[in-house]
Amino acid sequence: MINNDEIKNKYDLTNPYEIAKYIKEVEKSTPVEMFIRFKKNWDENLFGKLEFYSGCCSYIVFGEAEEIQQFLKLYSEKIERFRIKNDRRNSAIPMMDITQCDSRIEPGVCVREGVNIGKNCVIMMGAVINIGASIGDETMIDMNAVLGARATVGKRVHIGAGAVLAGVLEPPSSIPVIIEDDVLVGANAVVLEGVKIGKGAVVAAGAVVTEDVPAGVVVAGMPAKIVKKMDDKTKDKTVILDDLRK
Repeated sequence: MINNDEIKNKYDLTNPYEIAKYIKEVEKSTPVEMFIRFKKNWDENLFGKLEFYSGCCSYIVFGEAEEIQQFLKLYSEKIERFRIKNDRRNSAIPMMDITQCDSRIEPGVCVREGVNIGKNCVIMMGAVINIGASIGDETMIDMNAVLGARATVGKRVHIGAGAVLAGVLEPPSSIPVIIEDDVLVGANAVVLEGVKIGKGAVVAAGAVVTEDVPAGVVVAGMPAKIVKKMDDKTKDKTVILDDLRK
């Protein structure tokens, strides 16, 4: 199976053709976690290539679903009880190793391999970030927001709770969403593929953005339209808090 370093070195995961090639070539995985207890002391050599952690007659075992099923069938008479946990089937894209990120990432976040996360970002509960997406320094992705494949978000941006930045893999000629620096995207807003939001702009909550947005304006509605230019009152309502990013 291709490991994370090989993925980063072999494929350009900002290119839709390269992403598709990677998904085609990578070995698909159905990882399983099994809790198992045997009737008596167990010969650990019989686990073979399965990864395990032991405690007398009880073990935690990791492996591919097919390997685990074969094991259970082969040694069924020796097993007292077991429980299996599984969260995916024939998955092509592994989860990112978020321990390497210099940012705050809260529980329940789903980040696929091939994502680039800058420094001092905040990724809140339930956010989903797909392959090829990029997030600039000090940006917050709020609860349950979705960044589709190849979405690009600049520095000191706030993507509101439940907002969606449309992903682009098919058709591959489509342009991904681009959010420039210092933008605020309100809760439950949707930015469609190919749209560029200019620096310092504000997208109102619930807006559906179908066209490019110039820098320094506020847009609202479905489809979103410019309602005004940024002013001091709007700036006060869209302040980015540095303390949240420490």
